[in-house]
Amino acid sequence: MAILPVLVFIRHGETDWNVEGRLQGQRDIPLNDTGRAQARRNGTAIKAAMPAAVDFDFVASPLSRSRETMEIVRAAMGLPPQTYATDDRLKELTFGAWEGLTDEDLRAVNAELVAARAKDKWGFLPPGGESYRILSERVADWLAGIVRPTFAVSHGGVGRVLRRMILGLDPLAAISMAFPQDRVLAFKDGRETWI
Repeated sequence: MAILPVLVFIRHGETDWNVEGRLQGQRDIPLNDTGRAQARRNGTAIKAAMPAAVDFDFVASPLSRSRETMEIVRAAMGLPPQTYATDDRLKELTFGAWEGLTDEDLRAVNAELVAARAKDKWGFLPPGGESYRILSERVADWLAGIVRPTFAVSHGGVGRVLRRMILGLDPLAAISMAFPQDRVLAFKDGRETWI
């Protein structure tokens, strides 16, 4: 991989579906009040830790939970909230027919597919959905186009595959790691720092 400019990544703030353990995928679920507070916290933390970030390129997933997070973060940084780009390649992976369901729901509906996913979480395709492997291809395409320091707001799946690509992590390890919504992840010189 070519040398990557500084990349600051934030997972969107919490939604009610996060709290309920529902697979959101590409469903357009709004932030809840906790998610809005997380976004404000992240904007304030970035302004304090990386004041130069105000001059970065800003891009978000087009889903409303990412856009609202970006707008709150930018306001907390003292920037005009709506001045950023969106990119479809930063959408969360789609879980297809599984979107809206919890793990308990899935085990009740089709325990065999849940077991198959557990054996190959990286390559598994939910009915009508996409795998982490497919997601990584579109995220890699986006990442290859970054030429300036960039600030991105997206989703947990996108963040996990970015960590895998940038840090050279094992696919299963990367997608199994927790990815908090109340912290900021900065990549610089092939290393990560949580803020």
